[in-house]
Amino acid sequence: MKLTLRIITSLALYGILTLSAADRPNIVWLTSEDNSVHYVKLYDENGAAMPHIEKLAEHGLVFEHAFSNAPVCSVARTTLLTGAYGPRIGAQFHRRSKMVPMPDGGRMYPWYLKEAGYYTTNNSKQDYNVIDKGGWDESSAKATWRNRKPGQPFFHVQNTTLTHESSLHFSAEEMATVKNSTSSDSVKLAPYFPDTPTFRYTHARYLDNHKKVDDYHGDYIAMLEEDGVLDDTFIFYYGDHGGVLPRGKGYAYESGLHVPLVVYVPENWKHLVDAKLGTRIKGFVSFIDFAPTLLNLVGIDVPAHMDGVPFLGEGVDFDELNERDESFGYADRMDEKYDPVRTLRKGKYTYQRNYQPFNFDGLWNQYRYRMLAYMEWWELYQAGKLNDVQSQFFQPRAAEALYDVEVDPHEVNNLADDPEYAVVLKSMRERLTNKVKSINDLSMFPESVLWEEAFDSPVEFGKKNSERISSLVDIADLSLLSFDEAKAGIEKALNARDPWARYWGLIVCSSFYEEAASFTEKAKMMAAKDSENLVRIRAAEFLGLIGAQEPSPVFVEVLSNPNNEVEAFLTLNSVVLLKDLKGYEFDIDPEIFPAEWRKEERSDVNRRLGYLIPGYSHQ
Repeated sequence: MKLTLRIITSLALYGILTLSAADRPNIVWLTSEDNSVHYVKLYDENGAAMPHIEKLAEHGLVFEHAFSNAPVCSVARTTLLTGAYGPRIGAQFHRRSKMVPMPDGGRMYPWYLKEAGYYTTNNSKQDYNVIDKGGWDESSAKATWRNRKPGQPFFHVQNTTLTHESSLHFSAEEMATVKNSTSSDSVKLAPYFPDTPTFRYTHARYLDNHKKVDDYHGDYIAMLEEDGVLDDTFIFYYGDHGGVLPRGKGYAYESGLHVPLVVYVPENWKHLVDAKLGTRIKGFVSFIDFAPTLLNLVGIDVPAHMDGVPFLGEGVDFDELNERDESFGYADRMDEKYDPVRTLRKGKYTYQRNYQPFNFDGLWNQYRYRMLAYMEWWELYQAGKLNDVQSQFFQPRAAEALYDVEVDPHEVNNLADDPEYAVVLKSMRERLTNKVKSINDLSMFPESVLWEEAFDSPVEFGKKNSERISSLVDIADLSLLSFDEAKAGIEKALNARDPWARYWGLIVCSSFYEEAASFTEKAKMMAAKDSENLVRIRAAEFLGLIGAQEPSPVFVEVLSNPNNEVEAFLTLNSVVLLKDLKGYEFDIDPEIFPAEWRKEERSDVNRRLGYLIPGYSHQ
């Protein structure tokens, strides 16, 4: 019989309910950072063997279509923590400019377990974008389920960084002297990578790191067996998002979103799983579903603030689960790189909506380019030594893309302009647009506006501005039309009273490039006189992209008097775009920024200044 959260909590508070591992299952999450399915042998014959994880799969389930909703750690982890879409609750930016409250009065998922009598432990990464109101009995590098009371059920997270992006920040000297156990000649590179010794060595090192992850988690599986609790413990192994070879982590492709997920089903609780052990599940699940699944497995009702649905436990029919075929993804800001993208994977198709298609994927990001492979890729592009597919990463994209991932698993062949796929494209476009509107996607406002007006109560702000958000989505989607069809809508947007309608109207102009040159004079007026700094920046950006006006004076003027730090680094994002894409030079004096913005070496303003100004050193 399933107990509601209210009943469980009340009974626990009065000491009437005594939970033990015999009464309720334990749950352990084994996570590894920066992994997609493309590098794991369970999913790809060219991937790394992970025998401990493979053994779990023999007495469990392999989910073939598990997705992180976001391709970067803090946003993905917050999605797991809340069970809610990041752009709905204001938690979509990495690194966040401000912590936001939990949505709708909810709590982080371990709080519900703790209230129901579970011992909750996290070893040890947090890095959340929401304010942590508590929920862990222990959260540290020493946290373990072994500190619980005798017989107390437990939930434990064990995270490893062995495959984290930083593990590939090796030097040229190390690459020349340290030999991988995986042969560089044996790896199969993605078609968008140049076939060089650097890329082969990096790929081989990454596969070696997967083997280390398997050994690491194997030790914890052995601990569970040693403690005699394996038959009462669900074990989830999953990657926290995709990565981490170039075009993985941080990018809303399959390589950034499609993660491995294996669930070990304990002998004493297999009645909660309506599937034969060893089965490969084809139904789609995503990170919004993990917290609801966890709560459902232990008999707690799913709180209203969670957007996901359970995929294990009572009431889950596996025929219905295998019919689930849709996952929504989002990428917004990755450190100092700002580039809003939304994706919809449905069946074998992925639809990608690039809201600022001129912000090419490879736009400089300091942390990314610490990796030798990233840097070499960029240098080869600048030298004109890449083929068309390898060059895509450094070139403006289409506003929308459609990929058949069964035929094109690396998403390099955009079918959006192919008449044969017109019906599929229309359906996918409508579904994604409806999704963005239905969640009141807050990224229709610049982050600096959210920082000032929304982050204290993001969900309420979204509800209050629901119609406005819908209108801004419609303006942004003018870029999906032909210019002749979009022209009247653009003109209306540029003359709107709402500054963020004007803002999106100018982004649409930039998406059309020279086709929108008829708006040049209007854009010049807006660059000079608009009341909003970021509208001026978008106007100057458009003029710079089409070569109609030198953008530097407007940018320097805005940077000399920004409304806040967030506005400043969003402006610097456009500076880097115009520098790298069009070769413009900007004479920016770091002293125009307040000293407190330049104190932290890793601040987004400092990251951009470090790239733009040779020899720059933070305060």
